[in-house]
Amino acid sequence: MSGGLLVAGTTSDAGKSVVTAGICRWLVRQGVKVAPFKAQNMSLNSFVTTEGAEIGRAQAMQAQACRIEPTALMNPVLLKPGGEQSSQVVLLGKPVGEMSARGYHGGRQQRLLGTVLDCLEQLRGTYDAVICEGAGSPAEINLRRTDIVNMGIARNAGLPVLVVGDIDRGGVFASFFGTVALLSPEDQACVAGFLVNKFRGDVSLLEPGLDMLHGLTGRRTYGVLPFRHGLGIDEEDGMGVPPARAESRAWGSVSLRGAVRESVVAPPVGEDVLRVAVCAVPLMSNFTDVDALAAEPGVVVRFVDRPEELSDADLVVVPGTRGTVRALEWLRERGLADALVRRAAEQRPVLGICGGFQILGEHIEDDVESRRGHVDGLGILPVRVRFAREKTLTRPAGEALGEHVEGYEIHHGVADVQGGTPFLDGCRVGQTWGTHWHGSLESDGFRRAFLREVAAAAGRRFVPAPDTSFAALREEQLDRLGDLIEQHADTDALWRLIESGAPQGLPFIPPGAPA
Repeated sequence: MSGGLLVAGTTSDAGKSVVTAGICRWLVRQGVKVAPFKAQNMSLNSFVTTEGAEIGRAQAMQAQACRIEPTALMNPVLLKPGGEQSSQVVLLGKPVGEMSARGYHGGRQQRLLGTVLDCLEQLRGTYDAVICEGAGSPAEINLRRTDIVNMGIARNAGLPVLVVGDIDRGGVFASFFGTVALLSPEDQACVAGFLVNKFRGDVSLLEPGLDMLHGLTGRRTYGVLPFRHGLGIDEEDGMGVPPARAESRAWGSVSLRGAVRESVVAPPVGEDVLRVAVCAVPLMSNFTDVDALAAEPGVVVRFVDRPEELSDADLVVVPGTRGTVRALEWLRERGLADALVRRAAEQRPVLGICGGFQILGEHIEDDVESRRGHVDGLGILPVRVRFAREKTLTRPAGEALGEHVEGYEIHHGVADVQGGTPFLDGCRVGQTWGTHWHGSLESDGFRRAFLREVAAAAGRRFVPAPDTSFAALREEQLDRLGDLIEQHADTDALWRLIESGAPQGLPFIPPGAPA
């Protein structure tokens, strides 16, 4: 059996995904054969493996950190929210149905424990180390009985647990102590210690607190990672509908990862910048499609929810969504639909991706996702969409604008294209493009050709950088995560933890889990 570790967090977005990727990259640079694992993921941000399995994009990126191909074993359970109360359950890469939160936690989740443990065992039989990521907090006492992703899997698989806390939010000492103190004695025995994330300032000022935490819990801190901009990877979002405008701004900012969320726009190569507006539709999926645009020098990407915000955009992107009909209604309610129709008529660039492509079509027949039957689309593209019960999960490749393109497809909607100029699997009419292909903009040559077309149509003197490699930028980002672990964590102690498990004789911290 190989070594292993579970990276848990005091909260959602504490940095579990980033720390897991960083540990994976550090290990693989030491010559360790390592794989990532997340038993259960809730995300609208997913990826398709080479065998046609759908998994969370965070695990796909962690696999890249390990320099291996992602597989369904790395994320056996994926939950894709479809509303406030239900999610699509994806098991071993294939959808198996919709389920309410009550139904899932009421019994289905616990029945998946055997499947999850079997996937982990297969990975541990193949790799020297498996670095597992938890979900939310391990101290969610209302969900502990059916847990298969935090302490449930740590206990069953004999994994030591490293708890990550985001000190930038404040209250990290209370969060560390409270997390341990709300666990049962058996669960506490798995918790080896802590990792502080996003620290700003002089570490020497923090050290007395870490010493006191050690005295209170008997558990050491394995590292203090400094705050760094632009270190996000393709993480899960778990976001629903952005409510009021003030809140939707915050919703957009917490959903964005990596290049879009935190990077500074590099100066343009040409005389002008290019402005991209992304419609912040409800249940947005695979928002990482625009990361490759944001990585281009001189391209400014922002997420918008009002029609007037489209007026100065050189390109408007209607992104993918887990609720196509719902997103279409939202666009109409906000006046964005009329703005998109006017924009297309004025020959100003619009790109629809997956659900966004479907929205731009003539009509949608949906007895699967929304069960609304016939719904009129925006009528910009000559496309009719019928939702099939079987989900399309493929990794297509082809050519567009004279360049090689690769992507991946995740959708129930089947498009019947009845005109226009062929564009990937969709079509183009004037300056409006539509495709089901996610990830196409990561193909460097195609992205540059597309941006040249957009700039010409927008009348901008924008020139794509000739040497931007999105794959290289992603590799650099993963190396930076590995550097963080190597430079700011006690890697010798971390390796002993992965190899030998949690220290023996760790003290129990009262009161423990409630009965």
